[in-house]
Amino acid sequence: MSSPSTYHSDFYAWTKEQTEILSNQQWHKLDVENLIEEIESLGRQQRQELRSRLAILLGHLLKWQYQSEQRSRSWLATIRVQRRDILKLIKENPSLKAHLLETILDAYDNGRDIAMGETNLPEEIFPQQCPYVPDQILNLNFYPDN
Repeated sequence: MSSPSTYHSDFYAWTKEQTEILSNQQWHKLDVENLIEEIESLGRQQRQELRSRLAILLGHLLKWQYQSEQRSRSWLATIRVQRRDILKLIKENPSLKAHLLETILDAYDNGRDIAMGETNLPEEIFPQQCPYVPDQILNLNFYPDN
């Protein structure tokens, strides 16, 4: 068995060791401090994935709305894929729904930046605040128009 320092030098080996220790119920051998850190990190990763997917979705919804003459099947596919993946993520992690509005607000600036960068439209075209409510954002049939 390796020592807790393996956490820093060989993370994969550390995870295998901790799995074996848990499986054998050898509680006294667990690297509790680092296990706590990793479990907390897993929760943050789920919220970060939601924020990232929302930013991509919001960017494409803004592009759809404010550059309608450039709409493409690719934009449509991105909107649909992100919505399905977000809904699946929330289904698998229902407690994320309680943070949905806050996460949308956090993700909107990145979505706005995506839209500005991919359309070359002036910054002032895009609203400072998210113009969509959560039900619209996640609605598989919602596509904004000017």
